[in-house]
This record gives sequence, structure tokens and C-alpha cells, in this order.
Amino acid sequence: MKHTKSIEAYAEAKKVIPGGVDSPVRAFGSVGGTPPFIERGEGGYLVDIDGNRYVDFVQSWGPLIFGHCDPTVEAAVIETLRRGLSFGAPTLLETELAKEIVELFPAIDKVRFVNSGTEAVMSAIRLARGFTGRDDIVKFKGCYHGHSDSLLVQAGSGAATFGAPNSPGVPGDFAKHTLLADYNDIESVKRCFEASDNIACVVIEPIAGNMGLVPADEEFLKELRELCDANGALLIFDEVMSGFRASLTGAQGLTEVKPDLVTLGKVIGGGMPVGAFGGRTDIMSKLSPEGPVYQAGTLSGNPVAMAAGLAQIRQLKADVAIYEVLQMRAERLVNGLKSAADDNGIPLQVDVRGSMFGFFFNDRPVKNFDDALNSDTDRFAKFHQAMLDRGFYFACSQFETGFISTKTTDVMIDETIRNAREVMGTLK
Repeated sequence: MKHTKSIEAYAEAKKVIPGGVDSPVRAFGSVGGTPPFIERGEGGYLVDIDGNRYVDFVQSWGPLIFGHCDPTVEAAVIETLRRGLSFGAPTLLETELAKEIVELFPAIDKVRFVNSGTEAVMSAIRLARGFTGRDDIVKFKGCYHGHSDSLLVQAGSGAATFGAPNSPGVPGDFAKHTLLADYNDIESVKRCFEASDNIACVVIEPIAGNMGLVPADEEFLKELRELCDANGALLIFDEVMSGFRASLTGAQGLTEVKPDLVTLGKVIGGGMPVGAFGGRTDIMSKLSPEGPVYQAGTLSGNPVAMAAGLAQIRQLKADVAIYEVLQMRAERLVNGLKSAADDNGIPLQVDVRGSMFGFFFNDRPVKNFDDALNSDTDRFAKFHQAMLDRGFYFACSQFETGFISTKTTDVMIDETIRNAREVMGTLK
């Protein structure tokens, strides 16, 4: 494949955009090479400005469950934008989408829309602090909840220490209210509660998607629920990635554990910028204008985003069997990758949740961030580059999740596996 135009476009972008990209992972820093500049999407494919065509296993990092340019979503967007792009005032579309979400998610009595996953989690944590009157939060190493100050932290010198900033620009006074625990390790969470009696909430991706795909164990989630209840803390499920992806009701369709607050995004915008947070009525009633906890946004509940989300969710509700098909195809893909790796003596760990999939070049199962960090990232980078050159667009980091869309066919998957087998042969 030739990438002449993308190379030129990347050089030009770096003159006016930091790093040439508006989100760091897009720079391909962990896999090498030049990021393709995309011209258009076609169902299950991406086409770059050089005319190269790729089978797309990223799908805009999750929201495009019906693939690129879904006609139903497109029609809803076009019809809505003809009436205006934004009003900064209530619309019926907000209420309609809210009703769909409340109907599907037992943990959500009321929901508020925002503009991104970052904003959703930031707002949910503020609400949890306002509801409990406490300042500290617990998060898990390897779980990403957006780039707000309290969540850009790293572990300190002990197993249950308060966090320290891992990005310049984050005041230590903010990060010190965040305690770090290990994913799927309830003892590490207990140590956090022993270290602080001021914990407002525990926030977790019940299906982690930002250290690669790493689902939480059911028993761990149950113990986490019990620990929060015993200590008067709220449990927040960050389902920005897994919501409507792992199942019609996200991770909550796969676990018996009920959170107090839920954050959503991705699919509920159908590709448009959107986020949401919701939960029990008594908690949500603390939110302004009903209560004292302030949150606002001019573009929150944007009508075009609401229309796109409604069109997408109603399609999913109309044919829930879609999830079985998507999961079977995701399993077909990762099992094929696993077989190709095994035949070449390469250790590979794979997992699937609904239309989400992940794989690690690792000789041991991955249960937490430390396990993920033991993966062979050099081998992943070589695999990624070789597959990209063959026309297969995987997430450009070992620590990201892949996605299947309804436009990802068995033929595409078989072709991916065939090429992966050839590439694996060069990675021994």
C-alpha cells in the first residue's frame, strides 16, 4: 500500500495541531508508522485519502454498531439537522432517548445527557461527592474514565496509597483524593477503605476496554457491591464503552450486580459526540436544578446526536438477536487469531464480550493492568503494521479493544484470519 498522501497530510497537521492529532492514540505512537488519514467509511470498511481500503475493527472506537453510513441513522440525522443543528433549549428528542435508556437499564431511573464520556464520568463523580458529602474516590489501575484531573493518576509508593498526577497540569491537591486499587483484586479495594473513611464512590469499567478487553470477575463485582454498601459509598459503572456493546443493556446484562450510577456514551450517539450519566432517583435529584450539585452544557442533549442515538438504539431493540450474531463473529475472529498464533508457537490470550473483542500477545491470562503490561507490545506493533499494510485496521495499541459491526461479514473475518496466519508466521 502507498501512504504518500497520508504522510503529507500528517506532516501538515503537525504544523497546526499538537502531534498532528486531536487524540493521542491516533498518532500511532505505540505501533509505529504514519496514521492513515481517513476519507470515508463504507459499512465495514474505511477508505483513506490514498485510496487504500481497510476492514475496520475499530468502528470509531465503538459507536458504529451498524457500521459506517448506516442508512437509518443517516436519515434520522439529515431529517433533524434540516430543522436546526442546536438550540440550547429542551427538545422532545432528549426525552425520547432518555425513556429508552431508563426502560432498558434497571439501575437508571433518570438520566442526563452530556457531550462526551469524559464529561459523563466527571459529572457522575461530582454527583456522588455531593450526594455522600465525601471527597475521596477509588479507581482501578488500567481503567480509563476520561482525562479529568481526578482521574489522571498513578499509583503511589504503597499498595493503598493516594494517587499522584501522571500528567503535568494536574494539581497534586486534586489527585490526592483518588485512591488506586487493582482490577479484580478485592483485597486492594479493602485496603483503600482502610486508608480513608471519606470515600464517596468507587468507579469501575465492569468490562475494562482501555487496558485491552479485560472483564471483571462476577464474584469481584459482587464483593465490590457489598464493600460499597458496608461503607456508605456509591458504586459507579463506567459503561461508556460497554453500554449497548456487550449486550443491549451493556455489562449489566451480563452481571447480577446493580450499580448506583451509570455512565454511557459511544453507541447512544450513533457516531455523534455524546455522553450520559444516570442512576437512582434519590441520587439524581441532587442534580441542579432540582438539587445543589451543578452541571451544565450548551450542547448537552444536542438534537442531532439524540436523533442518531434514537435511530441506533431502536434498531437494536427491534432485533436483539443481533448481539448473538455479533458475538459469534467476534469469537470466530479471535479463535482464528488464536489458532494462527498457536500454530506458530506464539502465545496469545483472547476474549470476547458481545461485539467487543481483545487479544494480548501474552503467555498468561490477563486479569488486571499489571498482567496487561506483561504483554509483548513489540510483537503487537509488528502485527498491527503488517495487518494494516494488508488492509486490516485494528486498534493502534495493545491496550485497546476491538469492535465488530453488523457489516463485518464472515467473509471479512475469514480473510482477516488467513492474512493473520501469514503474518504470525513472520513473528516467530
